[in-house]
Order: sequence, then C-alpha cells, then structure tokens
Amino acid sequence: MKRAGVIGGGAWGTALAQVCARAGLETTLWAREADVVASVNASHENTSFLPGIDLDAAIRATGDLAELAASDLVLAVAPAQHLRATLAAFAPHVRDGLQILLCAKGVEQGSLKLMTEVLAETIPRAAPAVLSGPSFAGEVARGLPTAVTLACPEEDCARDLAELIATPTFRPYFATDMIGAEAGGAVKNVLAIACGIVEGRGLGRSAHAALITRGFSELTRLAVALGGQAETVAGLCGLGDLVLTCSSPQSRNMSVGLALGRGQTLEEALAGKLSVAEGVASAPAVRQLARKLGVDVPICEATAAILAGEVGVDEAIRGLLSRPLREE
Repeated sequence: MKRAGVIGGGAWGTALAQVCARAGLETTLWAREADVVASVNASHENTSFLPGIDLDAAIRATGDLAELAASDLVLAVAPAQHLRATLAAFAPHVRDGLQILLCAKGVEQGSLKLMTEVLAETIPRAAPAVLSGPSFAGEVARGLPTAVTLACPEEDCARDLAELIATPTFRPYFATDMIGAEAGGAVKNVLAIACGIVEGRGLGRSAHAALITRGFSELTRLAVALGGQAETVAGLCGLGDLVLTCSSPQSRNMSVGLALGRGQTLEEALAGKLSVAEGVASAPAVRQLARKLGVDVPICEATAAILAGEVGVDEAIRGLLSRPLREE
C-alpha cells in the first residue's frame, strides 16, 4: 500500500492526513469546503479547522471524491451523522476489497447503527476497519505522542494496517473487536458532555471521578450487549478515550457540557463552533439503542434528556443522586 485517501477536511481528518503523510504514504485529503482545499494546497495549513499548524507539503487536498479512487487505503473521517451520505457519494468510485478505515465516533440517529453497519449498507464490497482512541487532533497533527486502537476482523489485517500508518509518535495497537472499538468511541462522547456539566456546575473532583467510573460501567454494558468485548473497552478505545475526553475543555463534547453546566442553552453552547461535537447527536441515539437492548445507562439517559430540553441540569443531577442504592 502506497496511497492513502482521507475523507473529511475537519480537524481530525486533517490530523490523520498528517499521520499518513508522515508514515510515507502518498496522501490525498478530500474536503467539502472549497476554502479548506485551497488553504491546504496553497499554504499547507487548514486555516479553518487547524490554524497555526504546518501540514506536510506532500498532502494534496481535493473537492472531488473520484480522486480518491486510486487509494490503497481510505480513512473515512466525516462526522457520524453525515457518514452515510458521504460514503454513498463515494461508493461509485470504490473497487472491490478497498480497505476503509472508519474514524468517526457515534451512533447514527434513526437507524441506531454503528459506523461499520453504515459502511456495510453503503459500500458492502469494502473491507472495514475501525480507528479509535484518546487523540486530540491538534496534538496528533503536531506530532505529539499518541496511542490508539485499530480494529479489523482479521488479526493479520489489523497488524498490517497498524504498521502501515504507525509513526514514531503515532502508535496503533491492533485488535479484532470492531464493535467494542466503535461502542467505546460513541458512548464516551455522551459521557464527556455529562462530565462537562459536572465541571461547569462546580460539583467537584469527587463527582467528576465518580461520573467517569460509573459512566465507564455504562459504556461497558452497552458494548457487551452489542456484541463487543469488555476487554476491548478497558483499553485505549474505551477507557483511554473516556479519560481524555472527560478531562479537558479542549474536548469539543466536554466544552458543550461546560457551557450547559454554567447555565447556557444548547444553542448558545454550540453557537460559532465549526467543529462537530459528536455527543450532541449521538446522545438520543445512544439512549434509544440502550432501551432497545435493555441496558441500564442512567448517565447517558440524563444527558440525552438535558440536551433534548426534557429536564433541567439540576433536576437531572437530583435524579441521578436519588437513584436507589445498589451493589457496585
């Protein structure tokens, strides 16, 4: 494999294009925004989503999905709620067996499906894999040390892909449990909003630690109910990603929660943000999916209710704290 295509010119897509270029791959970045394409090609910088970070001069940007057809590996980094439409647009250009690495984190609204299921329905002839883990786009793009999970159904394939995109500062650990890798990434975004609310409300570090711990229990229960493995989500793609996203206002999802906890409306919290906070869209889907599977996820339930305007922040907190005592 020598050529990589990246679908999605946001912060994370641009950072992963940087990873591919550093790994020695001929890299083409597709972006729907013409200004992103122009900025990357003219000044080697994504001024819209990753300003101030010098990009590898070998990265070429395009607004034409057909130009990714010759890629040996395609990283799909479009937001979860837009992935289906983006993959459907790319489908006519895909040859049988093309390796598509899914890098979006979320549960699709309406269908309640994970991204591997969306890929199977839109491009069934593609070979799927999942990339997930604790990774801030700006840090990855700057070359700061990062470790992630790369999951593929076959271990040899997972190992080969990990070796393909690994760099001295970007370290993929390979796995075969795609469901666990996906579930961890999807649920942690919802929990990050909850952690932001706790922080914004000034409830203290003890409450913050309790929420992460109990939230991880919810994440694990849902992953296992979907067919994933508890061991997978105990690693980088679950616990690792949860700790990072719930511990820094740099997280888009946590920053939304911070604003809500400080009394802003959801509209105010999202105003002026170019990048997508995946947890806002995934929260109602995670709630519906958990109900469908009969999985108890009270923190995710409360977060979805706050986002939907069904309850206020203080009411939701009181509801969680008044739940019957139970064995851990």
